[in-house]
Amino acid sequence: MHLSSRTLSVSALLIASVLWASSFIALKVAFRHYDPMVVIFGRMLVATICFLALWKNFRSIKYQKGDWKPLVFMALCEPCLYFIFEALALQYTHASQAGMIVSLLPLIVAVGAHFVLKEHITRRTLAGFVLAVLGTVWLSAGAEADVSAPDPVLGNTLEFLAMVCAAIYMIMLKRMCVRYPPLFLTAVQAVLATVFYFPLLFLPSTAPPASFSLEGVLAIVYLGAFITLGAYGLYNYGASKIPAHQASAFTNTIPVLTLFMAWLILGETLTTDQYLASVLVLCGVVLSQGKGKKIRTELTVEAP
Repeated sequence: MHLSSRTLSVSALLIASVLWASSFIALKVAFRHYDPMVVIFGRMLVATICFLALWKNFRSIKYQKGDWKPLVFMALCEPCLYFIFEALALQYTHASQAGMIVSLLPLIVAVGAHFVLKEHITRRTLAGFVLAVLGTVWLSAGAEADVSAPDPVLGNTLEFLAMVCAAIYMIMLKRMCVRYPPLFLTAVQAVLATVFYFPLLFLPSTAPPASFSLEGVLAIVYLGAFITLGAYGLYNYGASKIPAHQASAFTNTIPVLTLFMAWLILGETLTTDQYLASVLVLCGVVLSQGKGKKIRTELTVEAP
């Protein structure tokens, strides 16, 4: 049976969200054994090695003069700066709490895409985003410090900064998908990030690996092969087929998925309120994907 482009893009975005949700768990596991900078460099290196096997697929791509600037800027925002903020965030807050902050991303992307890409936002989409954010606030209410989350407020703030970087990346991605295939853009991200993180391994604040940990290494390999290669590749494909603000709406499922995985794998507990809030987040995502009256404004920025 032939699947429509819309169905394939939605499926890709849903799978990417599941994988991204699991990345919070894998990061927490990896951080038990290795320094965050070692973990992040390791995942980028694994992804780069995976892309080397696919390099022949990129030979026919025609580079357009001057595109190195937006490509580097896109990779700098995510994964470079994004992962730094996220790695620091997960040292101060729970994986479930960090995952919840992700649902703020679509709001940032929607506004940015409206002005930069001239994408129109429907009232229904905005209503869905608001509903999802309310669910996120409900989920985050009552966060308390403990051994694994010594400063949830600081951690959640750092995760918010990561979301700002992610929003810029998603908007840049939508523009670059017009000229380059999604898989190539994912490869560029991985290679540039590997180069970016390598010098950080030699900072005085970076602790070198003291011993070999199979659990830690497997977590890094998973992050590199399944998240950096798989999740980003799937998201880049899905985002190339539908408006940026609709693609980013799928990230609203990440808080709920992360919350469940954190409970199942890390033992982070769920309350009745958190279950109800999770349902609210999911309802917001479903609502945001519907059609409604478009909100227009004269304040638009021409894309170069």
